[in-house]
Amino acid sequence: MTVFSPPQSWIGRRGEFDAPVTDADTAIAVGSGDVAVLATPRLIAWMERATVLAVDAEMAPECTSVGVSVEVAHRRPTPVGARVTIWATVTHVDAGRITFEVGADHVAPSGERIDGIGRGTIVRAVVERASFGN
Repeated sequence: MTVFSPPQSWIGRRGEFDAPVTDADTAIAVGSGDVAVLATPRLIAWMERATVLAVDAEMAPECTSVGVSVEVAHRRPTPVGARVTIWATVTHVDAGRITFEVGADHVAPSGERIDGIGRGTIVRAVVERASFGN
């Protein structure tokens, strides 16, 4: 049973952060490919982090949110050394579900800005922390 229902006023809330792409973030390092560019699984994990930043500080203390659905298009490669801006904006709340538009842009080591390296939708569910047995 969910004890917290996100309010409609959360629509428009945004979480955002910047991260450098290191060798540990590449497709080679995470095992999702054989090129030294930002791995899609790492991009998705960063997008999930942005969703948490957008809402979890306002969550009831006995609740948290968990990812339940991810639909992301990784559109452009990002080299090691680039700086990525990752963001998530709440677009819909319905009972215990929160829908986010997510995206990422990067600034290459050369200084060139590339918008739209990734875009998509992530849905998170509000759950009681106690349901995890902790």
